[in-house]
Amino acid sequence: IIKDRVFGRVSRNKLMWNTLPGGLFVLPEYSSHLADFPFYYLNQGLSPRQEFTAVIHAVSPLLSQSQPIIKLLQVVSKSKYCSQIIIVWNSEKPTPPRSRWPETPVPLSIVEGKRKTSSRYLPYSDITTDAVLSLDEDTVLLTSEVNFAFVVWCSFPDRIVGYPPRSHFWDNSKQIWGYTSKWTNEFSMILTGAAFYHRYYHHLFSHYLPAALRSLVDQTGNCDDILLNFLVSAVTQLPPIKVIQRKQYKEVLSTQGMKSLHWANPDHFSQRQDCMNVFAHWFGYMPLVHSQLRLDPVLFKDQVSVLRKKYKDLERP
Repeated sequence: IIKDRVFGRVSRNKLMWNTLPGGLFVLPEYSSHLADFPFYYLNQGLSPRQEFTAVIHAVSPLLSQSQPIIKLLQVVSKSKYCSQIIIVWNSEKPTPPRSRWPETPVPLSIVEGKRKTSSRYLPYSDITTDAVLSLDEDTVLLTSEVNFAFVVWCSFPDRIVGYPPRSHFWDNSKQIWGYTSKWTNEFSMILTGAAFYHRYYHHLFSHYLPAALRSLVDQTGNCDDILLNFLVSAVTQLPPIKVIQRKQYKEVLSTQGMKSLHWANPDHFSQRQDCMNVFAHWFGYMPLVHSQLRLDPVLFKDQVSVLRKKYKDLERP
């Protein structure tokens, strides 16, 4: 508030201060235009641009053209909303030359992540779209799933919209917050291995959160997705949005790739529980909000001709 009084040329206007989420979450060094923030689309009669940038976090060396990341590149680049793809290279191996990667119908660039997990949330200048599709290298999706999730995000541009859900709970016996990956009707987080959100959250992640929390993420190689969920829920005071779940998605995602090794590791799970409590302590409260809402396409799973359905391949076995 004092800075806005002293440095008037970069101060936030009264709408930013008097409209949720308030001036403290609207960093003036990011922009002075309301249209650049995800919170003001509705009251300004604006809509996000109909394109997204895919940011893929890669930690495995590129050894063959049959790896999951190659399939993922092909699936995502086929989306009519995809503007470009950025691979954040965090492998111990050197960054492969562009010739090792497949040709894609959209621009593909590789940036060096310096083996920091938090680097996937840096506000890269190459990201010029409002929407970011955050992906892990072994995520399994259809182009139709990508398209539908993006359409949903356009209606909720201030929230995280995506697929893998998780939840938190209060453990009364231990007097701490708990983390669970059990599949229930309720969730409070969407993992950023397959999720859309506004690029402004990269700026908040890098410039609003303290360095100590980002260092915790980098030291453990864990909890970055939880921290982003904490941040977005603290800003919006709302839960994320869960979208359509193909029947086999749970089984496929949990049996492929390096990520499954992490999930099976009890230390990995214990770290995530510890992170929950460290983050809650810094925020001063638990910002995560539970929800039971899931959004599916019209006629999804309905007993009608598949020709009447917009996303025809979502129900394939």
